[in-house]
Amino acid sequence: MRFPSFSNFVRTLYTFGNATARLQSLSRGNSSIAPVHRAIILKSMPSIPFLGSLFGTSTSASQKMSFPESKSDDEWRTVLNKEQFRILREKGTEAPFTGKYDKHYPSEGVYTCAGCNAPLYKANHKFKSGCGWPAYFDSLPGAVTRHTDRTFGMERTEIVCSNCGGHLGHVFKGEGYPTPTDERHCVNSISLKFHDKEDAAAGNGEAK
Repeated sequence: MRFPSFSNFVRTLYTFGNATARLQSLSRGNSSIAPVHRAIILKSMPSIPFLGSLFGTSTSASQKMSFPESKSDDEWRTVLNKEQFRILREKGTEAPFTGKYDKHYPSEGVYTCAGCNAPLYKANHKFKSGCGWPAYFDSLPGAVTRHTDRTFGMERTEIVCSNCGGHLGHVFKGEGYPTPTDERHCVNSISLKFHDKEDAAAGNGEAK
């Protein structure tokens, strides 16, 4: 018997997780669903809710905070494309192993927030984790804000841009990676832009 590869396994979890999250949203927000159908949907979920928790984030403390760069949803839609808005402002997740920066390992440069261009990570913070998303063992001081995310009955730590509150992903500790912090900032590529010059914060350095 041949077991699926790790990447296919993660993609499967991602698919089930997003399907679960959509069903939960549908069952909560659509009052036209017949009671019997609603019961069937909710009854079928106990075996897989944790899958949704691995790949999505519901309303969190970050949405209740104010940030230096604040815009309405309509204003964000004018500067973000549809997928950027879904992830940065609605806390979505891109499919694993598909992101632009998943296998991107420059020797120098800086990753900035795709929403507000605030510097977040240096190139030398990035490491190979094999998780399917860009991984960083640390961020620039004060660039990332952490919040406890208790959605789906599971406690995780969400990370957002400290300047605009844009959703980046989650941070995980104690996984045993040989890095200085033993942390993994699991970040959506779509939440980022890369500049090959570290003075990108001053408006220099074209995004790659």
